[in-house]
Amino acid sequence: MSNELEGKTVAFLVANEGIEQVELTDPWQRVVDTGGTPRLIAPEAGKVQAFDHLTTADEFDVDGTVADAQVADFDALMLPGGVANPDQLRVDADAVAFVKGFFDAGKPVAAICHAPWTLVEAGVVEGRTLTSWPSLQTDIENAGGTWVDQDVVVCDCAPSLLVTSRNPDDLPAFNDRMIETFAGA
Repeated sequence: MSNELEGKTVAFLVANEGIEQVELTDPWQRVVDTGGTPRLIAPEAGKVQAFDHLTTADEFDVDGTVADAQVADFDALMLPGGVANPDQLRVDADAVAFVKGFFDAGKPVAAICHAPWTLVEAGVVEGRTLTSWPSLQTDIENAGGTWVDQDVVVCDCAPSLLVTSRNPDDLPAFNDRMIETFAGA
């Protein structure tokens, strides 16, 4: 256990339903293991429902709503995937503004699998190189981004660092680069 993220608070932004559980819990645990403080932010208070692909999995307590969350209270942002999760977030004006706020503030962001859909909606993909679940390639390119098929991509495009990954199989590499990026910010 290291203290790379000691004193840092990471927002995990999710919809209230449809999160790919391992893409929430694995990065969350890495933040905890490296001394950071993760906080679960969602559109509605209460609980969020995670899934293991299409099978209902665990519920998790929400720490705060996105309408009340302030970018200034966090050092970094993590966006888990799952198809339904970012699809719901990208139509939530508060969630989209929250994501854009991290880029405007120059704070690091990590997104895995389908999560870049929310980045596309926030208008922060243009000029950046990233990866995602393959079906998002056209959306990313149409938004002015460059899509690559790699396990993890770190885009050091001012003002904010962006770490992206394709799917749960990439979590070990993704988590390593996410922690490294968040620690260095």
